[in-house]
Amino acid sequence: MSEVAEWSDSDGLQQIPPNYKRIPQNTGFENKTYIVTSILEEPYLMYKKAEDGHILEGNDMFEGYCKDLADLIADNLKFSFIIKLVNDSAYGGKDPTSPVGWNGMVGELIRKDADMAIAPLTITSARENVIDFTKPFMSMGISIMIKKPMNRLPGVFSFMNPLSEEIWMCIIFAYVGVSVVLFLVSRFSPHEWRYEDNFMGPSASNDFSLHNSLWFSLGAFMQQGCDICPRSIAGRIVGSVWWFFTLIIISSYTANLAAFLTVERMVTPINSADDLAKQTEVEYGTLMHSSTQEFFKLQSGKIPVYARMWEFMNSRKHVFVRKYEEGIQRVRESKGKYAFLMESTKNEYINERKPCDTMKVGRNLDAKGYGVATPVGSNLRDRLNLAVLTMLENGDLARLENKWWYDRSECKNGESKTSEKVWLLPAPIAGDHRCHTPRH
Repeated sequence: MSEVAEWSDSDGLQQIPPNYKRIPQNTGFENKTYIVTSILEEPYLMYKKAEDGHILEGNDMFEGYCKDLADLIADNLKFSFIIKLVNDSAYGGKDPTSPVGWNGMVGELIRKDADMAIAPLTITSARENVIDFTKPFMSMGISIMIKKPMNRLPGVFSFMNPLSEEIWMCIIFAYVGVSVVLFLVSRFSPHEWRYEDNFMGPSASNDFSLHNSLWFSLGAFMQQGCDICPRSIAGRIVGSVWWFFTLIIISSYTANLAAFLTVERMVTPINSADDLAKQTEVEYGTLMHSSTQEFFKLQSGKIPVYARMWEFMNSRKHVFVRKYEEGIQRVRESKGKYAFLMESTKNEYINERKPCDTMKVGRNLDAKGYGVATPVGSNLRDRLNLAVLTMLENGDLARLENKWWYDRSECKNGESKTSEKVWLLPAPIAGDHRCHTPRH
C-alpha cells in the first residue's frame, strides 16, 4: 500500500504525487557466466605479473581499468564472467572479407561469439547500427600526440638571444657609422682643434682621431664613458644622439635578458589541427580500422581542415598504423617529424609513462565516449546501462580513472610538461608588434 492523499485542518485534502520507481525485469541472468570480449591495451587491460611461485589463471591473468570495471558491474548485477581476448586484435571496423561485414570485437558481438564487450570501444553511429551500447563510462576525444621538444643547452653566444640577429647587425652598423661621423665632424670643426707649444714649435692636435672616435662610441655603448668629450656643437649633437640610442638599447636588452632567464613557455612545432593541416614537413596518421580514421572520412566533406588532413593521410598510406604501440613508437623515433592522432585518454596515459618523451598538444578534435557493447536486442543492455549510471553517480568510475592514470604516473611533475625560454623583442626596436621566439 502507498499513500495517495493526506488531510489537514488548514489545507484540507492534498494529493501526494506518486513515487514511481522502475522495477527491474527478472531477466534470469543472475548467477550466470557470460563471455566478455576485450583487447589488450594499456591501461585498460594488461597481463598481470605473477608473484614468484604463483600461476595465474582465468580472469586473474588480467588487470587494468576494464578488468576493474567488469568486476564492479558483475558485483552489481550478480553474475560471473570470463574475459576472452578478441581473436584478430581489432576494435571493430567494416571489413568486406568478414562474413558479417565487421572485424574485431564488433564482429564477435554480431556473430554472438561474446555476450558483451568491455573495452575502450568508441560509441559511433556506424557501430550503433549493428550492436548496442550503454551510456558512456568514459568521455574523451581525438587528440594529437607529438614528441616532446628537448630543452636546448646554452651556447657560447646565448647572451645575444635577447635581441634578434637583425638588431645586432643594425647596432654594429650604427656603431661604425656614428664613429665615422664623429671623426669627420671633429676634423671639419675648428672647435675640436687645439694649438700647443712644444720644443718643436706650435702644433695643432685633435683628440678625435678615428681610433679615439671608435673608443668614445664603444665606451658610451658600454655605459662606461671616456676621457675625451666633443667640444663642438655638431660633435656634441652626434654624441648626445648616440648616448640616447645606447640608453634605449641597453635598457631593452636588460629587460629582455631578465625575461629570457625567468619566463618559461611551451614551445612546440605543432599546437593544433590547423598547424598540422597547413604544413607537410610533419607527417601524421591514425590507427587503421578505428573510429578516429572513420571520423576523418566522415568529416572530410564538411570541414575544410579535416578534409585537407584526410587527403594528406589518404595519399600516404604509410602514416596509418595497425596498433597503438606502433604509432607511439613511431612518434618517439621520428625526431618530431610524426604526429599520432589518437584518443585523448590513451594520449594522457602514455604521457605519464616513461621515458616521458611524448606530450598532448591542442584541444580535442571532437567529443565522444567509450561504452559497454552488447549484441543487438540483448536483454543485458538495460541492466548494464543502469549499472554504469550508478557507478558514474557514486564516483566509482572517477576513482578507477585516477587509479590507472594518475596514481601510477612514472613522470615527475617537471617531466610531464616541457618548457623553453622565451623572450620579447621590443616593438619600437623590432619594427613590429610580434613576439619573437627562438628559431629551430
